[in-house]
Amino acid sequence: MEGLGSLLFFAIFFYIMMRYGCGAHMMHGHGKGHHGHGIAKKYIDPVCEKDVETEKGYGRMYQGMLYRFCSKSCLDKFDVDPERYSSIEINKPQG
Repeated sequence: MEGLGSLLFFAIFFYIMMRYGCGAHMMHGHGKGHHGHGIAKKYIDPVCEKDVETEKGYGRMYQGMLYRFCSKSCLDKFDVDPERYSSIEINKPQG
C-alpha cells in the first residue's frame, strides 16, 4: 500500500507542476521564447538575404542542409537554380 501512496503522490505532483509550474507554458502552446526558454533561431533567406525565423516562411532541404525563405517567390527562385543560392555561410542559423 505504501508503493501506491508514493505513486499517487508523484502523479499528483507531476500534474500540478505541468499544469501550473514550469511546464505550464509548454502545455498551452507558449513554448517558444516564453521566459527565455527556447528562443527562436533565425535564418537568412539566400535569395533576398532577409532574416527568417525557424518556424516562419518556407523551408527546403538541399544537399542535407535546411534553407529558409521569406516568401514563395524566393523559394521558387531557389528551385530554379539552387546552386546559385546554396552558400553555406548565409544559411547557418543566426542567434
